[in-house]
Amino acid sequence: MTKAAKQTSGVLGRGPFFWGALTLLSTALVVGLGVSEAIEGKGVLIMLMLIPITNFIAMMRSAYMLASSAEPGCLARGAAQQRYIKRVAICTSLYVLGFAATEFLGNELDPPRAVIFVFAVLTGLAVSGVFWATGRLIIEETDEFIRVLTIRQTLIASAIALSSASIWGFLEAAELVVRIDAYWFAMIWFFGLMIGAAVNRVEHGTWGAL
Repeated sequence: MTKAAKQTSGVLGRGPFFWGALTLLSTALVVGLGVSEAIEGKGVLIMLMLIPITNFIAMMRSAYMLASSAEPGCLARGAAQQRYIKRVAICTSLYVLGFAATEFLGNELDPPRAVIFVFAVLTGLAVSGVFWATGRLIIEETDEFIRVLTIRQTLIASAIALSSASIWGFLEAAELVVRIDAYWFAMIWFFGLMIGAAVNRVEHGTWGAL
């Protein structure tokens, strides 16, 4: 097997969409266990979250390998995607650190609220960093077609996330559904990116850059 073939084979022979699907499924499973109160201890849920996090890391690694194997004529596109993946990987690492620290400190050590505040803000900024990385990808992408696909993806994801927030908000105000933490709508946005990629694939024959 050549070096290029190894790069495009992904992690354990699987591409980013395989690992992305596993990330969504495992996240949905953990969230379902938490919402249904089948598992009540936050410590156990945090440990279980290592499963989708591991799948996510495999997805990012596979995507990086795919971007690195760009043909000579696609070097600019590959470089933009590689920078995007690195930025998202850094933000994801900060998110995991901030989330774990917030939960652990709040439940085990009972530190001053200012300390928890710092880690909570760090976690939120890490998620915001992914949005920033997506914007930088749109700016740095030199292939106009790929740039349009990326913009379409983000618009679809934004429409899904904001629509979900609006509908759930009114249902919550009417006391017809349970209250959920607002950061879940950012997670819905990430899920919407995959829907946007599928729409790109159906309409234009390619998944796009995200």
